Amino acid sequence: MLDVAITGGLVVDGSGASARRADVGLRGDRITAVGSLEEEARETIDATDRVVCPGFVDVHTHYDAQVFWDATLSPSPFHGVTSVVGGNCGFSIAPLSPDAGEYLMRMLARVEGMPLESLRDGVPWDWRSFGEYLDRIEGRVAVNAGFMVGHSALRRVVMGERAVGHEASAVELEAMLALLRRSLAEGGLGFSTTISPTHNDGDGAPVPSRHASREELLALAGAVRHFPGTTVEFLPGIGVFDDEKKALMADISIAANRPVNWNVLAPSAGNAEMVEAQLSATDYARLCGAEVVALTVPQALQVRINLVSGFIFDALPGWADLFEEPVDVRKRRLADPAYRKALDQGANSEAAGLLRGLAHWERMKIEETFSDANRGLQGRTVGEIAEAKGLSPFDALVEVALADDLRTSFMPPSSGDSPEDWKARGRAWRDDRTVIGASDAGAHLDMIDTFAFSTQVLGNGVRRHSVIGLEEGVRQLTDVPARLYGLRHRGRLLPGWHADVVVFDPETVDCGPTYTRFDLPSGAGRLYADAIGIERVFVNGVEIVKGGVHTGALPGRVLRSGRDTDTVEVPGGSRD
Repeated sequence: MLDVAITGGLVVDGSGASARRADVGLRGDRITAVGSLEEEARETIDATDRVVCPGFVDVHTHYDAQVFWDATLSPSPFHGVTSVVGGNCGFSIAPLSPDAGEYLMRMLARVEGMPLESLRDGVPWDWRSFGEYLDRIEGRVAVNAGFMVGHSALRRVVMGERAVGHEASAVELEAMLALLRRSLAEGGLGFSTTISPTHNDGDGAPVPSRHASREELLALAGAVRHFPGTTVEFLPGIGVFDDEKKALMADISIAANRPVNWNVLAPSAGNAEMVEAQLSATDYARLCGAEVVALTVPQALQVRINLVSGFIFDALPGWADLFEEPVDVRKRRLADPAYRKALDQGANSEAAGLLRGLAHWERMKIEETFSDANRGLQGRTVGEIAEAKGLSPFDALVEVALADDLRTSFMPPSSGDSPEDWKARGRAWRDDRTVIGASDAGAHLDMIDTFAFSTQVLGNGVRRHSVIGLEEGVRQLTDVPARLYGLRHRGRLLPGWHADVVVFDPETVDCGPTYTRFDLPSGAGRLYADAIGIERVFVNGVEIVKGGVHTGALPGRVLRSGRDTDTVEVPGGSRD
């Protein structure tokens, strides 16, 4: 007898094949049949007028810490995600040493926008090896979750304070290699690192991996090739890649004998030349016998900033020391007209560089407020408020923020939501040099809402703008990332494969409005958006979401390299 029969639905199996009416049978953690069911079932779900497809795969999250206070890894499963990969950008929280925890906490708070108080109160920080970290998660997560081994964690554990500001000695590099090998043997999905100039630690210094030599990067990548089911994730920086950067990515791929997934490609109608220039890194790599694949963000990037986290504000000249103070001290300083004037001048100075455009305060939109005093201001610009109150734009911005205890969410002018922008995204999604992702779920909690990437693709890309077909859209969310990362028997609806299944309404599927929820440890807030039209989600044959509500089940599996993943090699990677 089947455990579950999902009948009458439009099956989109993840392969890209045409949708068809079929039934899907589940027994235990596997799919038993797709087509006509010959067995009775304990539970039958009528999926008439609904799409039945594989669970979505998110290869770029930062759920490493959140898993300890939120076993659902919300909001991902509510948007149909059934498998996630964490530990990206070199920012895993394992392996660990007694003195590394405090540094990694402060680093994550700065570089990934996680509230420091939530990291301190919500995470035990008491493991040492990568395997011990995975063991702590096993059996207590709703979705399947695997984790990369982060370069910055390796450096900090091995080199201590020398991890920042110094190249590794031969002895230190060998110790890092030994630690990486052990971590991969214990189930790490691969090696992740960054050299992006946007990545700084809690002290404002470049994160540890940015101090690595080219030789160190290649040596660590080379360790990956000896462990089945592993891969490499890399952040090369921003802008157009020069030949040196392209060669580095290709060499990392060949050293590892694995594809390199780089982050991030943000296509729009106005940057077609830059997108093609960045994608040429794949063309370069393939000529070398390597493989380099771009992680592409599937929506317009709308950034929200505030004076609590201070992210982006803290990069303005003369602003950094403000965010080293607690909120009550910041409020007192911001109430001082002279100090306020100095901040404004710093933001408008030539030293602000590209961020100088941020100082057009009048263009800022009030995205979200939290006090009675600011009621009715949401959606208005700072310029409108300044004119109504007879204040300068910067004074108006600060006064609004003070009334909200600095929590006010401001949105700089954004673009990228036109039909032409969506057409550009659709072209990028269908390009075999890309994989859809860049959700950053679990990170930048008060700043971006890319965590809902799957319903953005289905709601905007498929349903609203028709820049990609239903079958191809589902394939890009399921089979493409699953095959890139070698997830064994996941990403398609096939008999014998894992029963990760989503049932959704193709007429309504969408991402709801973004808002703030204060549900993190210590009462900290995060941006959140509810899914629309995602009706049922199964992980390993167990229903975890029904009607938009979590069922309480935690059937997710910790994905360990080799056990749960297959090896994906590259043509030139077999060379020693």
